[in-house]
Amino acid sequence: MKTITLLVSLLAAVCLSAWAEKPNVILIMVDDFGYECVTANGGESYQTPVLDGLAKEGVRFEHCHTTPLCTPTRVQLMTGRYNVRNYLNFGTLPKTETTFAHLLKKAGYATAICGKWQLGADKDLPQHFGFDESYLWQHTRRPPRYANPGLEHNGEPVDFTNGEYGPKLVNDFALDFITRHKEKPFFLYYPMILTHNPFQPTPDSPEWDPATQGEKAKQHDKHFADMTAYTDKMVGRLVSKLDELGVRENTLLLFIGDNGTHSQISSRFKGADYQGGKGTTTRHGTHVPMIASWPAQMKSGRVNGDLISTADFLPTLCEAAGVTVPDNIDGVSFLPQLKGEAGSPREWLYCWYSPRQRADLTVHEFAWNQSYKLYRDGRFFDLTADPSENKELMVEGLTGEAAAAATKLGGVLEKFKDARPVELDEAFMKAAKNAPDKAKKKKGKK
Repeated sequence: MKTITLLVSLLAAVCLSAWAEKPNVILIMVDDFGYECVTANGGESYQTPVLDGLAKEGVRFEHCHTTPLCTPTRVQLMTGRYNVRNYLNFGTLPKTETTFAHLLKKAGYATAICGKWQLGADKDLPQHFGFDESYLWQHTRRPPRYANPGLEHNGEPVDFTNGEYGPKLVNDFALDFITRHKEKPFFLYYPMILTHNPFQPTPDSPEWDPATQGEKAKQHDKHFADMTAYTDKMVGRLVSKLDELGVRENTLLLFIGDNGTHSQISSRFKGADYQGGKGTTTRHGTHVPMIASWPAQMKSGRVNGDLISTADFLPTLCEAAGVTVPDNIDGVSFLPQLKGEAGSPREWLYCWYSPRQRADLTVHEFAWNQSYKLYRDGRFFDLTADPSENKELMVEGLTGEAAAAATKLGGVLEKFKDARPVELDEAFMKAAKNAPDKAKKKKGKK
């Protein structure tokens, strides 16, 4: 009996040691939040002290890019695969896809998602995609998200009518989840509801009214600054809870935006006006902040200029957790860069972008690096001299570095020429044909 007890104790010690080596992982993604919004990046319009602090002690990436719109980015981020391979239409994540939650759950992680969903209305979809728990807005319905919101806990509707604030409720869930799972590795994917329009007061705004109902009340662009400050505050609550629980040291925390800031928001960035570019294929639509914090691996603050794609997060999380990375992904792990090593930096980024709403099959396809950008239709831009892409250059007349870049980027586009599965477009056309055309209905109203 003593021998058995000793063996059990040894096995438990080995298991605890193995768990201790695995980091907790938190991935925060803010909705419609461009690179220019963070003060540490050069932003001058908003207060982001928590994010600035994380950047000072962690790694701040200068060239992280997403797709120009929310659902395409979410699909690419969660699967590690470019949209050309698996994007069906707006608001859908194909049920055949494997997500980072699947992979970390299989490795023993407790998994949860909280915040914005917008990936399909079936009640069990978050669990289908590998999340043990979910606390979401816009899952099976679309009620208000801010004052007096409607949310869903594991697919069950929960409505609030006593002056509650949606982003605070979601943050409360996040704090509760990591508290309940502090003894073993956890993975929290936190796609925030903020800072998407409607731009309404937060509980910290002078104009806050707990009796507010719906998403049309009290809208004003000025509240974007309040929403940014509240976003920073919610990140701060999360970091403080990690400290309180004693798990901050071995928690990998990653912070990004899902696409550029809303086009009606103008900010000051490095001494100039900077217009939000959500939905556009320019840098204003794809360039987002990225900050990483992992005290156990990051002993001093660094700035990294490597190219980062949202497809790169899945392999990075897998490598950090000791999980085998699937063969069919497009992402490249940046774990070495997080640890201060050189790694294998990307030489290019690639995007296949099509909102694919109703029967709109328009596709924008492009490849780029820090300095140059080439579209499938032949448009070529010098991003250093012309970051807003106002002056197209003729590829035939290029020389030197620009010519070399055009050749390399052309090779990237050629690589993905036949990557789009025919059955995806067939499925979309079938769905579009059977769906009511909202545009026509709206046009027909008097």
